[in-house]
Amino acid sequence: MKLKKTYTYALVSSLYSTLLAILISGLSYFFMMPYFGSFSVLIAVILFFILSFFIMQYRAEYFIYRKIKTIYKEFSNIDTDAFQRKSVTTDIESLSRSVQRFVKGKQLEIETLTEIDSFRRDFLGNLAHELKTPLFTVQGYILTLIEGAAKDKEIRTKYLQRANKGVERLVAVMKDLDMIAKLETDGLQLNIKNFNILELIQNVFDLLEMKAKKRNIALLFDRIYEVPVFVKGDVEKIEQVLINLIVNSIKYGKPNGATIVSIDVYNGQKLQLKVTDNGEGIQQEHLPRLFERFYRVDQSRSREQGGSGLGLSIVKHIIEAHNEQIAMKSEFGKGSEFWFTLEKAT
Repeated sequence: MKLKKTYTYALVSSLYSTLLAILISGLSYFFMMPYFGSFSVLIAVILFFILSFFIMQYRAEYFIYRKIKTIYKEFSNIDTDAFQRKSVTTDIESLSRSVQRFVKGKQLEIETLTEIDSFRRDFLGNLAHELKTPLFTVQGYILTLIEGAAKDKEIRTKYLQRANKGVERLVAVMKDLDMIAKLETDGLQLNIKNFNILELIQNVFDLLEMKAKKRNIALLFDRIYEVPVFVKGDVEKIEQVLINLIVNSIKYGKPNGATIVSIDVYNGQKLQLKVTDNGEGIQQEHLPRLFERFYRVDQSRSREQGGSGLGLSIVKHIIEAHNEQIAMKSEFGKGSEFWFTLEKAT
């Protein structure tokens, strides 16, 4: 009949203790008794106690070590050769804390992997939808033209223009995807230099003036800046950040409203740039995911407005490549505010 592991452990430990007792008794009788007399018994007892302590401690540690190593092999991909025996203890409370830390670490790994897998599924689904919509649109118009509509000059021109819009959207998605891939693999190569941020903002205002006029939205500074404000950064990349943020504020701002850009001192050596609108705002449950690739608050309305759905993700990558911060706050029905920091030019 096979003995339980704990019985085997106790049996072997008892055997070692018995052999030790016999050995010490023999030594005491033949070697110590003639020299120490009755004191030899006391010496034997002390010697037996000390040696028994070390035997029991070693046996307990070895038993626990083997059990824990087995658990590590069965439930983790940790290299058990790196599991040091010196970390094993017979202190149950300490061992319990160690196991709890291990379990907590594995739970965090599982949660992280679950989130990554969920993000992967969302990303692939959104990417398929972003590409499918313009592709089917282009395909539909081209098939209509092939089937005979091309003979009508007016319809032909109109359908080709619509198909071209679909192609432009596809190109925009692919360009942004290419940039995201470069940002996440090779990193962003920055050309850092000092420049006047006020001048750059005004250039962006001029570039987007016609887009803003279509919705009767004013592009404004929060106040009159009497002297230039110089910052350090990559001019082209920061311009892209401003364009993306201001275009979003125009798309989702209220008609006859305003987009306001402000610059304030932030933590001494930094400047904080804010892009504020009085548009529809964003509900609180959407805020944590707003910088994710392809994440849209209102799927139907966002796609009506156009864009690749990657703008805010690119903005976040650019600002983080500058080792700066970006964040936003919004109140549904009252508007949104995006802000990011840049280093002051010295």
